[in-house]
Amino acid sequence: MSEDSDQPSKPQAGKVWLIGAGPGAADLITVRGAKVLHEADVVLHDALITPDILALCPQATLISVGKRSGQRSTAQTIINQKLVECAYQYARVVRLKGGDPMLFGRADEELTALENAGIDYEIIPGVTTAFAAAAAIKQPLTKRGVARNVAFFTSTTGKDETEEVALPSCDTMVQYMGGQAAMDTAHRLLANGNPADTPVIAIENVSRDNQRMMRLTLGEMALGLPPCEGPVLVMIGEALRKRSTQ
Repeated sequence: MSEDSDQPSKPQAGKVWLIGAGPGAADLITVRGAKVLHEADVVLHDALITPDILALCPQATLISVGKRSGQRSTAQTIINQKLVECAYQYARVVRLKGGDPMLFGRADEELTALENAGIDYEIIPGVTTAFAAAAAIKQPLTKRGVARNVAFFTSTTGKDETEEVALPSCDTMVQYMGGQAAMDTAHRLLANGNPADTPVIAIENVSRDNQRMMRLTLGEMALGLPPCEGPVLVMIGEALRKRSTQ
């Protein structure tokens, strides 16, 4: 018997899937995402994941690691640590994120933690909220002769970032987590010379049963949005102007 035979073996880690849940409606998650979710042993999910989506994994242990703008939430470093710990406790671990995990989902920090721990992972994309919103309002984000480019941005910052994020220069702008920051965005765009009558569509709870659409102008948004309880996506640009046939 060799001297190494008495040494405890290193625990074998399971596999982690980062899955995009889509904008909220359970039937907008991808087929692949739903399949892996149904086979998961444990699911670490964000605060905005709907009960209908969590119903797709009744066999799994559910761990809320809610991150919601403007509210108390689990620190990202703790989420990273919990993800690694779960990989050594379970064979199939799912990190379930709203929308797409690779867009404003802090995926880079979680992937780095998994890579540093030598844990195998896979990413399953989801329908990002902007695309679901465009479908909901039946207006494309691009339009021939009007809008040839689109920019996604957020004003939400980390503790080490400057408070003011540069606004994109683009035909159509889509602001994620835009509820509280919408007024400031409007003021800055107006100061940069954007016309006050530029069309704006703000949508609360995209794709859900309680979805609410608000049509306004950039000048009106400078006065603030109506009170909203759910997540708000703000779309700005001429492509959002109401069509004559609508």
